[in-house]
Amino acid sequence: MNHRRSLHQAIQAFGMDTITLAGPLEAKLEAMQEAGFSQVMLKANDLVGHPQGWRAAVKAVRASGLRGTGFQVLRDFEGLSGHLHQYKVDIAKTMLEMCAALECKVLLACSSTSAHASQDLDPIARDLRKLAMLAVPLGIRIAYEGLSWGRTVNEFTTAWDVVCRADCPNLGLGIDSFHILAAKTPLDAIDDLDPSRIFLVQLSDFMWQETRTFEERMATARTFRVFPGEGVHTRELVQLVLKLDALGYAGDYSFEVFNDDYVQMPLPMVAQRALRSAMWLGEDVLRRSAPLPGQLRLRPT
Repeated sequence: MNHRRSLHQAIQAFGMDTITLAGPLEAKLEAMQEAGFSQVMLKANDLVGHPQGWRAAVKAVRASGLRGTGFQVLRDFEGLSGHLHQYKVDIAKTMLEMCAALECKVLLACSSTSAHASQDLDPIARDLRKLAMLAVPLGIRIAYEGLSWGRTVNEFTTAWDVVCRADCPNLGLGIDSFHILAAKTPLDAIDDLDPSRIFLVQLSDFMWQETRTFEERMATARTFRVFPGEGVHTRELVQLVLKLDALGYAGDYSFEVFNDDYVQMPLPMVAQRALRSAMWLGEDVLRRSAPLPGQLRLRPT
């Protein structure tokens, strides 16, 4: 029991994304819970793809005992006009309804890739303010993430500029380490953020040093991310997590790991890989006993 309690304390800030695992929702939830996680990042397909319908999926999540870290993802919402804008508002309302049903407090919205969207930051901020206002009655916060292949907003620094322009209390940042690493955004820019406006941090790494084009970034992001400690940017990930901690961020970290190999592996094996990463981050990194730079790799099992 004491070991279980110690495990929970070490990884309580960390959770998994369902996107990492194959199989039905109930099996994913069970694998996470059995590994020792207490939270899960959910996606719309978990609900609408459930054989018994989306409300049955909501019941399954509640029955699992796992807390919803957040709900993803609203795409290409901002910067549109006319019928395109209204279409996206309707989509957003549906996403917010599902997010509320799951009792998730955060909806992730990623920066637009649409060629039809304005590149003016003020209209982008205006639309995100509107989205945040739609979320207010439901008690939901909007985490805005800069995709590293976004048309206008492709770094968290620009996303932060937009959030500041919108000036809405329930609109904040979603930080994704993959996009920071891929875009090579200087980590010192973390120091300029307000920790109370960081609503979600998603962590992952990848296996090569660079993604030279937007197309390469997209392909890597959607098929070959790995857990923190498994890739080649371990030093930068440690710096990122420690900077966020020093800044005062005390929220959730979720492992957003899209990996074509992992969805071909048994669920418990993938969940154990995630657990090793969470234990390393929770015990060695955040407790300030991180290994020396030349040893920054997960301990073998």
